[in-house]
Amino acid sequence: MRSLRGPWRPLLAAGLTTALALGLTACDGDTPAGGPRPAAGGKETGDHGGAGAEDLAGRLEEYGIDADRWKEGAWKDWSRDDWLREAGDFVNPVIKGLWKPGRMRDAEDPGRTVTTKDTAAGRGGSDPAPRAVPAEREKTPYHDHAAPVGKVFFDAPTGPMVCSATVVKDPRNPGRSNLVWTAGHCVHAGKEGGWYRNIAFVPSYNDLGKDAAGLAAAAPHESAPYGIWWADWAATSNEWIGQGAGSGGGGAPYDYAVLHVRPESGARSLEETVGNALEVDFRAPGTERLGTLGAWGYPAGPPYDGLLMHRCADRPGRLSPAPGQPSMYRIGCTMTGGSSGGGWFRRDGGKTLLVSNTSIGPADNTWLAGPQLGRQAERLLDMMSRQYGGS
Repeated sequence: MRSLRGPWRPLLAAGLTTALALGLTACDGDTPAGGPRPAAGGKETGDHGGAGAEDLAGRLEEYGIDADRWKEGAWKDWSRDDWLREAGDFVNPVIKGLWKPGRMRDAEDPGRTVTTKDTAAGRGGSDPAPRAVPAEREKTPYHDHAAPVGKVFFDAPTGPMVCSATVVKDPRNPGRSNLVWTAGHCVHAGKEGGWYRNIAFVPSYNDLGKDAAGLAAAAPHESAPYGIWWADWAATSNEWIGQGAGSGGGGAPYDYAVLHVRPESGARSLEETVGNALEVDFRAPGTERLGTLGAWGYPAGPPYDGLLMHRCADRPGRLSPAPGQPSMYRIGCTMTGGSSGGGWFRRDGGKTLLVSNTSIGPADNTWLAGPQLGRQAERLLDMMSRQYGGS
């Protein structure tokens, strides 16, 4: 088994579809998990205009959008249910207190989105399946060893779910990035559905690596040492939205996404708060030139419980999920669902670079595959930096 010792340690040293998340502050309450939440001062349904509409207008103007023209002004009369049903954009209002420590612990892995039929590995263009590489627990505290890595929490129709993600550099805002890299299936259901709700990022989640009992008694800063960061903008590929499926589908080679986040409280950028962000390598080098790749994440499917950060290291091979599609990187790794979206890293000239993210794996959890990040992925990050990075 190859570990991430030596030059890998520590990680800390080392066509696009966009979505608008209108960051209203919603009231705490007893709304069931995953259900609609009221805008500030509003009702569960039927809240037309009022404080909510004023807040929306302010946020639209903040992003340079003419509030009177957006959606032809019809949004002013939308209820909260109308927003969730009618808005083609990603609506992700900040709901302070929603992601409490207990709700984070209870969030499940989106297992169906990280598994695929084993027959996909036998198609032309794929290298032999790698041997399984047992995942190792990351050392604690996580903020000293892998601070840019964290968990993504979101609500799907079946309830609260989790993925993994990485803080990445913003090319137009050096040292002040608010961008997070993850998988497309962690923000959008693909051809089977739409945008997920209540998406938030927690870097270095469960910083001290406590078990369930210990985390239940832990202080809030131990479960979220850098706070909770809400996605106010999101982007993924058109291929994932149009072709992505529970088994990866035709969207798997394009299964990546970028979030622009804001803190639930505070004003500093994510990169300043965490202390680091990783550069993304968009050269899509061939497997023969990559050397060893390391994958980080929070596996939540059995035998893992999603509370602890793990890592794998292996030399990658190629996986061709379907004829005529780009090949994906594949490494041996026993991480399960919940590690989806977690970054894959390489060392190059003394720097740690993100080169892929966890997308799919087999039902027996012996390997993981991730997309090659080329020019299309680079355009996605560039667009997020250009349009929203400075906000």
